[in-house]
Amino acid sequence: MNQEKPESTQPEFWSQRYASGRTPWRLDHVPAQLKRFIESLAARSRVLIPGCGEDNQTVDAFFRAGHKVTAIDFSPIAVSRLRKSLPALREEIILGDFFHHTFESDPFDVVYERTFLCSLPPRMWKSYAKRVAQLLRPEGMLAGFFFYGEETDPPPFPLDDSTADKVFGEFFVMRTSEPVPDSLPVFGGREKWQEWQLPS
Repeated sequence: MNQEKPESTQPEFWSQRYASGRTPWRLDHVPAQLKRFIESLAARSRVLIPGCGEDNQTVDAFFRAGHKVTAIDFSPIAVSRLRKSLPALREEIILGDFFHHTFESDPFDVVYERTFLCSLPPRMWKSYAKRVAQLLRPEGMLAGFFFYGEETDPPPFPLDDSTADKVFGEFFVMRTSEPVPDSLPVFGGREKWQEWQLPS
């Protein structure tokens, strides 16, 4: 029996990968689609990055563009490394559980998604969508890179169009969906850049 599905919901599952350097999903640059999105945001937008891992490139890109960025992950190793690489944002990088942490702030304008949803077993996806909707202001945006395809040896756990509609359609309206031309090998060109908007 495959034990990875339940394990992937635990911090230890991911901390072991960070400790051993098994992080094929980690970017060493800011993708072009993300750059365009950051530039399109209103000044000083409030941005939340759940499951941030060690992704200093993305966190720093939002920060340098003048946005108020908060990042959260439940892996102590990932959070420690991210805080060390971005000391100016140390207080905005939270060690905690996205689903239960109390964010002491106004609602967010944007929740940025990359590799967090696909790290979660599908039984948790509806809870993810509901949680994102709770944290966003009216007309706020869930935006980022979403992994699609057929399941092989998860994680990552892939979406399909029908499932995405069921997971997000109750809360959001899709505004943008386009292929990602420069996916990392681990995702095999199966990512989509999508923007899901909360109604007013």
